[in-house]
Amino acid sequence: MPVSAATETKLRQAMARLLAGEPQHTDGALTKENLAREAKVSHATVHRAEDILAEWDAKVARPVLRTPGEVQRDETIADLRRQLREARAQVTEVQGKFDALAAVTANLYAETIALKNKTGGRQRLAALPSQEH
Repeated sequence: MPVSAATETKLRQAMARLLAGEPQHTDGALTKENLAREAKVSHATVHRAEDILAEWDAKVARPVLRTPGEVQRDETIADLRRQLREARAQVTEVQGKFDALAAVTANLYAETIALKNKTGGRQRLAALPSQEH
């Protein structure tokens, strides 16, 4: 079932705006989905407009898969993921050091308790050596 004359006009105007790089309702990527959005019609309607699609395919020899904004967004996401991996590696390293320090502290505490028990809880203070030269 072909599209109405009004719909065909909408699609042609939308195609002209997209090809001129002057979109009003999309990001400007040369895709059939954007053609539908730019014309404010359904994706199914675009596919029923066979003449329009043939023109589109002739004018858009190689569809642009990503707009410059999408490329920049994807690069930013990749950079942020790399930074996150590095931060997680640092957290893992610091956590390992923290765990080691906690084990040393626990051992020192246990030794202190054992020494206190051995000495009967008495504290022995030794005189500090004099600093005479």
